[in-house]
Amino acid sequence: MFTPMDNNKPRIKLKKWNLVALWSLDMKVETCAICRNHIMDTCVECQNGLINDDKCKVSWGVCNHAFHSHCITRWLNSKNVCPLDTKRWEFYNPDNPPNK
Repeated sequence: MFTPMDNNKPRIKLKKWNLVALWSLDMKVETCAICRNHIMDTCVECQNGLINDDKCKVSWGVCNHAFHSHCITRWLNSKNVCPLDTKRWEFYNPDNPPNK
């Protein structure tokens, strides 16, 4: 025999809840074009222990290209252009963004 549901009882009871989250950076650059390592990993110099730095930082140019700081610094010692678009390299400064 069919009995109507009691309106005071919940229809579904949660017994367990597992949350899952994903994140990613809002950028198109995934690898350093100089050393070819993932931009969020350490550069080749840090991996080989050539530089004793706690963090391998990422440097952005006004052209919106990103490289490991160690890689772009080494690159700029011989050429003062972006390795990807060959425009004059300027570090991006969020306090003083370029006029576009």
